[in-house]
Formats: sequence, C-alpha cells, structure tokens
Amino acid sequence: MAENHFLKCNTDDFQEISTGNSIEAGDENIILNPRFEDGLNNWSGRGCKILLCESLGNGKVLPLSGKSFASTTGRTQNWNGIQQDITGRFQRKLAYEISAVVRIFGSPAAAAVVQATLWVQKPNGKEQYIVITRVQATDKEWVQLQGKFLVNSVAAKVVIYLEGPPPGVDILLNTMVVKHAQKIPPSLPPDTENVLYGVSIITNNNLIDGLNGWSPLGSCTLNVGQGAPRILPPMAIDSLASHEPLNGRYILTTNRSQTWMGPSQDITYKLNLFVTYQVSAWARVSSVRNGPQNINVALGLDNQYVNGGQVEAVDDRWYEIGGSFRIEKQPSKVLLYVQGPLAGVDLMVSGLQIFPVDRKARFKYLKKRTDEVRKRDVILKISGCYCDDFFGTSIKVTQIKNNFPIGSCINRTDIDNENFVEFFKNNFNWGVFGNELKWYYTEPQQGNFNYADADDLLDFCNKNGVQVRGHCIFWEVESTVQPWVQSLSKNNLMIAVQNRLTGLLTRYKGKFKHYDVNNEMLHGSFYQDRLGKDIRANMFKTASQLDPSPILFVNDYHVEDGTDTRASPEKYIKQIIDLQDQGANVGGIGVQGHIDSPIGPIISSALDKLGVLGLPIWFTEIDVSSINEYIRADDLEAMLREIYAHPAVDGIMLWGFWELLMSRENAYLVNAEGDVNEAGKRLLALKQEWLSNASGNVNEDGEFLFRGFYGSYTVEIIAFEKKITHTFSLEKGDFPLVVEINI
Repeated sequence: MAENHFLKCNTDDFQEISTGNSIEAGDENIILNPRFEDGLNNWSGRGCKILLCESLGNGKVLPLSGKSFASTTGRTQNWNGIQQDITGRFQRKLAYEISAVVRIFGSPAAAAVVQATLWVQKPNGKEQYIVITRVQATDKEWVQLQGKFLVNSVAAKVVIYLEGPPPGVDILLNTMVVKHAQKIPPSLPPDTENVLYGVSIITNNNLIDGLNGWSPLGSCTLNVGQGAPRILPPMAIDSLASHEPLNGRYILTTNRSQTWMGPSQDITYKLNLFVTYQVSAWARVSSVRNGPQNINVALGLDNQYVNGGQVEAVDDRWYEIGGSFRIEKQPSKVLLYVQGPLAGVDLMVSGLQIFPVDRKARFKYLKKRTDEVRKRDVILKISGCYCDDFFGTSIKVTQIKNNFPIGSCINRTDIDNENFVEFFKNNFNWGVFGNELKWYYTEPQQGNFNYADADDLLDFCNKNGVQVRGHCIFWEVESTVQPWVQSLSKNNLMIAVQNRLTGLLTRYKGKFKHYDVNNEMLHGSFYQDRLGKDIRANMFKTASQLDPSPILFVNDYHVEDGTDTRASPEKYIKQIIDLQDQGANVGGIGVQGHIDSPIGPIISSALDKLGVLGLPIWFTEIDVSSINEYIRADDLEAMLREIYAHPAVDGIMLWGFWELLMSRENAYLVNAEGDVNEAGKRLLALKQEWLSNASGNVNEDGEFLFRGFYGSYTVEIIAFEKKITHTFSLEKGDFPLVVEINI
C-alpha cells in the first residue's frame, strides 16, 4: 500500500519494537499498550510493517475510540498482520477472552475475514497455531472481533496476531483487550410447567374444518382431498398423548411455480422457548418423472430457515416425515410451511402435527428396555466344607467397571492439560483422534509426513488402557482433501491412494480396533468421481489385506435425525450392501450423532432399520448443543439412553467434552477450567446408573441372585466370622451366569 494513502502516520515506528514493558498494576488486560496511546510500543508486524495512524483515506477512516490506530502495510501473505508477544503474561489452562476493534483498508472486495490467531512455541521448539476467532470485516466501518482461547501446553513463547485478508489488504486495529474470561453463570432450568406434552399445536391438522387455519405460501392453490393414510405415522405414536386414527383427509397444493410454495400456518404464539418439538406428517407428490422429489417441513423464524424434517419421494406413495426443532431465542414471527418438490409438481400433506415431547416419560420406557438389553441374571453359588448352614451369610456385590464402550474424541494438545487427562481417564474407555490420523494432517504436503502427534496420542491411550478407533483413512468430501491431492492426475491419484493405505496400515498394524475407511460417502464423492465406482470397495479390500485385525466402518452424519435426504437409513443401507456386493468387508456402521433436539422414536426407528444388516452400530461423534446447559443435558441424556437401550449398538463416542477444545459451540460438558456443568453431571450420573450393586443374605440353598450390567465385579462374603473376596466378569449371554465361590 502506498504511503500517500495515509494522512498522518508515525514513520519512526516502522521497525519492530521490543516487548519489555510491564503491565500496569491492577490492569487485567494482558495486552500492553492496547489503545496505541504509547505509539506502536509492544506491537510489531508479522511478515509486514505496521504504521501508527490518526486517519486514512483522506480522513474517511478515523479511530472508533482514542486518537490513533495501527495499520499493517506491505502484506504479501494471508498470515501477515499485527502481533504482540504475550509470553509470561498469561497462564496455561486458563480461559482468556479477546475483544478487538478491527477494520480493513484497500480491499477491492470491500469485505474480508480478519482472524485472531495464537502462535505457541513449546520448549522443544515445536509450534502450535490456535485459531481464536474470526469476523467478517469491511472497509466501511469498525467491527468487533470477540472470542475465547485456551493454551494447554507449557509454552516457551506465545504471540497473538491478526491475519486473514488477501495480500495487499491492510488490517486496521483500534484496540485489543485480552483478559481472563469471566465464567458464564450456570443456566437455570427452563420453565415448562404449562407445556402440554404430546398435544399438537397445529390448528385443524386433521382438516375437520376445511382449510381453516391454513394459507398458501406464494401463489399456489390449496384444496382438501380424501384418501390419505388413516394410521398415525409410526415415529409419532409413542410421543403423542392420544392415538386417535387420522380421517384420511389431506391438503392438496397445486399451481406451484416455485419449490418453496406449499401450505403454511402461523404458529408464532404457540411455541415455548427451550422446548423440544417433534414434527410428524404424511406427504406425497403427484409425479417423480423428473427424478426424486424432496419434501420438507420447514419453519421461517424471522427470515431464518429451520429444518423440521424431510424425506425424498421416489414414487407416488405416501411417505412419513419425522423431525424435530427447538427455539432458544424469542422470534417475532414463526411460519410453518411445507415445501421442496420442483415447480409444477403437486404436493399432498396429511396429519401434520407439531407437539412438545415428554422426554421423562420416554426415559422411563428406556430404563426398562436397557434392563432387558444390557443386563444378565447372575447366580452366586456358595460352597465349601463349612456350608451346611447358610444362616447369617451375607453378600455385597459391587460392579467395578461397565464393559460397554463409552469414549471421546481427543487431540494432541488436549493431553498437555492434566485436568483434561484426569477427566478423560476417569470416564472414558475408548478414544478417537480428532484430526491427527486424517490424511491432510499426516501428509499436508506430498512426501512431508507427520505421524508424531498420532504416535503420542496412541501411546497415551495404550498407557491408560484406552481402546482406539482409527479416524479416518480417507475423507470423501472434496473440501477436506488437501490441495496437492486434488491437483493429481488420475494415475497419480491412484498411486497416492495406494501409498496412503500402505503407509498408514503398515505403520499402525494391529494398533487400532476400528477404521473409518472413507468418511462421509453419503455426502461426498471426490475419490469415486476421479477413480471410478470400484475405488471405495477397493479401499476396504486393500485395508483388510494390509491389516486384517481392525473392524472396517462406514461413517456418516444425519442418518438418525430425519433432516437430510442424502443420509436416510435406506440410502445408507443401500450403500453398505453395494459395497459388500463388490467384495468390501464392511464390518461396522458408524452413525456420527451431530444432532439437534434429538427425538427418541426417530433415532430408534433409524437404528431398527440399520440393525437389519446385522452389523455392529457405533455412534462415533456425538455432540449436542444448547445455550442452556439443562437442555444440553436433556439432549445428551436422550441420546445416550436411546443408544444404550438399543441392542444393535455396540459403542458410543463423544466428539469431545471440554470447552474451547470442541468443534461445536455450546456443546461442552466441562468448562475450560475444569468445572463440570449440568450436561457433564448428567453423563456422570448415567455412568453411575449403569453400574449394578446388590447386597443381602444367601438363601437356604447357598445362592444369591441378582441381575447386573455386563462388566467386572467384586463380591464380599461374610460367613463364619470371616470375610472372603471374589471377582468375576459378566459377559453377554442368553442364560443366567452361575458363579461358583468356594469358601
């Protein structure tokens, strides 16, 4: 950027300034000279120069506050920007929040992303980059950049800097404050006292009063027809308060000139905040001549689209739509509408209902089902030379460990935090690496390999008796494929794929229990498009040849929630069968579980369908999100209870649990500094609930009977003034386990 664009700049401050100043007494801000009152002291350019300015652009750019601001100049790379060394002024394992006022100058696009990044250098010289936050900045006005960060590692040097816009675009900084983050006050449980669970909020959903309450969205035409299913949609039956059959009437929508046109209803004043609503309907289209038609129950919340459930119609039969939603901020208007098919295709909707879900009632049912699925009867049979009379012989049974896999995602930097490690070791028996095994991480540039972080994580898990899933060998979504792989010719790509398989599977032979072979094949087709349909099955076959020991999984998202027509259980089943027909030894089904407002019957329905294949199902990446930790806890409990009660599921993996170390916002169970929130407490309570303990006296036949969860047990027997201790393991079985204990 030419200097004549600046009206007044302090050119004496082009050089980088040392960071020797000390922080003022009582000032919590760890940034020195945050408002540039001391010129550019303590600030420097990262790969560029910085200037102190009172204005820019012939006086059009003025400071938002104070007398001056800093501007970068001569940026030739995206990572160039303004920086400050904060080494020694922060504490590791503490959460910090940044608040900065930023702007750009000289951008031909008038807008660009400005990102705050932390560069951490460890004592061994290894570098780490932590993306703190980003904002869309403009050349028209100053904007606020806000976010949080956490440093787990012991650091030799830490630098905070701004980066992001294209080369040639200047970053302007008016102020920056970095302080120890204030802890968010605990949430209050939402008030649901007057919620009528299982009762639809839709007016005239059975069309008894014609089209009263319904309006066409757009210029389409609505009429009432007869001939829809009279039975309730199966996924709704268990949640509804009443089970009256439908009357066969439906809304017929014709003259649709846009995909969004359909029947609509204003439900603004019928919704409660923080209440989970289930969506249920029958839907049909008049024609599929132009291909499958999407049918979607949608909500417009102040111009924001919310997906309430959808289905793909491949013929002219009636389809069930099942979905859910929840609102957590008060909207001024909520419009329900049904949309999706192509213009000119008639749309039919019957029995559309939206109703609050009583999760506690569902939990009672799941507890009974869990007892049937995850427990086994046990007979402790006491014998010995002194056992002619068992009067007074008492027994105490304690379960030490539940064998069911419950794990979490971990990343290399996570295990530098002792508090994180302690929680992980105490509560999880499986792990999966968030990024460290992915191809873009292990080989970011061709021939430049990085297995050190994966090795560290694997060593950590092995030392702590944690089993490990391998995630993932390939990722089929194009945006996740590193640029050098995307640029390869077909022949060279085939060679690279083979090298990836050979390198990874040979290096870690026998060390991973599972592999996600080609992640998200329902949502991407990078390798298949370039290498042909056979490549997916060949990945499975080659992986199995190189390492026969792990179970090879497919892995995808939105399979369980009814919100994505690309990922229906039916399409997942077809994909798996197609792979098996090509010789791929698919050994497990991965259902990720990144879900909003989970509904038990919808999840269970998907699992019932997938379970027909007879393959073990794992939920591989569970996270739930709500700004209210009680609702987050309810969501998590709904997921975990539903999964644990289903006989087709063999394991559960959370996609993280620690604040600022997760990819999804408002999903954490433990805050950045180790405080367990309501969602975390719910997880711990469930883990305790899924341990069996029993005590009592031996019967006259020398037996003690109880029913327990699978896992490891200790038994204490007090008889004839002596105490005997015994251990045993309870595995899955069709008949009672008889444990002989000789005293």
